[in-house]
Amino acid sequence: MTSDKKTRRRYSAAQKAQVLAECDEPGASVAKVAMAHGINANVVHRWRQLCRHETPASPAKAGGFVALSLAAPAVPAAMATDVRVELRRGPVVITVTWPVSGAAELAAWTRELLR
Repeated sequence: MTSDKKTRRRYSAAQKAQVLAECDEPGASVAKVAMAHGINANVVHRWRQLCRHETPASPAKAGGFVALSLAAPAVPAAMATDVRVELRRGPVVITVTWPVSGAAELAAWTRELLR
């Protein structure tokens, strides 16, 4: 009697590290890297997820992006508290005044307006 039970493949830590390093290269596709090693892409995605949760944030690679937190600049008293936008179309002029604190919302509103 033969058993149709499939056994789970095991990968060494070195194999996992190599695959994960290849996935971290700029422009690399997880699916292509997995296929090149004969591994299901879902397995590699799971390894990446586990790796992110297990290891603390490592220092950035040389030449890589380093996020820095900066203190907010002091706002001078003479600085405007509103953004003023003037829209002209022929003889019609519309002036919109928006609080500086809502600059992101102004940007979204402007994008929608210009569609």
